[in-house]
Amino acid sequence: MSATRRTPLIVLVAGEASGDNLGAQLIEALRTHLPEARFAGIAGPRMIAAGCEPWERAEELAVMGLFEIIPHLPRLMRIRRRLLERVLAERPDVYVGVDAKEFNLRLAPLIKAQGIRTVQYVSPQVWAWRQGRVRTIGRAVDLVLCLLPFEKQFYDAHAVRAEFVGHPLADRIPLQLDAGEARRALGLESAASQRYIALLPGSRLGEVARLGPDFAATAAWLLEREPQLRFLAAMASERARAEFERSLAARAVADHVRLFDGRAQEVMAASDAILTASGTATLEATLVKRPMVVAYRLGALTSFLLKRLKLFKAPFFAQPNLLAGRALVPEYFNDDVRAEVLGPALLDQLGRADGADLVQTFTSIHQRLRRNASARAAEAILTLMNR
Repeated sequence: MSATRRTPLIVLVAGEASGDNLGAQLIEALRTHLPEARFAGIAGPRMIAAGCEPWERAEELAVMGLFEIIPHLPRLMRIRRRLLERVLAERPDVYVGVDAKEFNLRLAPLIKAQGIRTVQYVSPQVWAWRQGRVRTIGRAVDLVLCLLPFEKQFYDAHAVRAEFVGHPLADRIPLQLDAGEARRALGLESAASQRYIALLPGSRLGEVARLGPDFAATAAWLLEREPQLRFLAAMASERARAEFERSLAARAVADHVRLFDGRAQEVMAASDAILTASGTATLEATLVKRPMVVAYRLGALTSFLLKRLKLFKAPFFAQPNLLAGRALVPEYFNDDVRAEVLGPALLDQLGRADGADLVQTFTSIHQRLRRNASARAAEAILTLMNR
């Protein structure tokens, strides 16, 4: 009598909207090779729709900042304990942390120590700050899947196994997007004479709370000088929308800003310039090929620690600047995130004389990142599983 073949089990843990999107695409790519596989873990709506069994919900992990996380620690520790117990009981073929780096890289070494293969899909910004973490990452996971080319170079220099798979956004977004078509899809006036600015204050509630007031103030500053401007905002959740609506009302600009639930890519494509929080949105704006201004605001304690200990090592934090290796778009941090700085910067972006060169550089970045990322990531995971 032959032994019954075990159904492959792959555990994935994502912590926010971008991770949920990556996880869903990865599940679909893995299914082409393992149609019978079972997927489970911490998942958002897209991963669940792709067939992932949700042991916990991804939004429970959507917390950022060194000190801002402290009030959430008891809850996160309970989730981690429950997840670890479940993983060790079910012994998956591989554990894949999809972004949610602080959570996953604390859990991964405990899982790896029990003989379960571990992968981190999306590298922490270890090349930018707290570079000593690279040794911890090397001990925690068997493989790092990198979305950006310079990340693999960093890991290679530290003898940590890593693969550059490209970025799924670069695969999904066309090389050219028509602004008029995007405007019509959103029900906007499509005349070339009407100028729109996209406001993207972040996907996490904490980001929107920190950046929303300054983004609303910037809209008010611009309207005083350019009353014909109109604003579009893409909201990642109902809570984020409610938070931003309060900021817009406080600045009396709500009537000038159209809010959309999701649809960030269309909102960017319909716009002439973008004001965005730092993060994945800056890469998406690069791929959509629109000029942008990038803002990054951390809590006071986290900012103090970064400055005091000089932990941040990278020359930039906006992804287009990192990928280009130069200051391609303006980026502002903490105290510089205010209307009288952001407003003039956005007017400069609207009137850039080098607009064609900027689009050409963005296109070059797009082509470099377009590598069928989800399929490459799936193949790297399968290779690891079969070792």
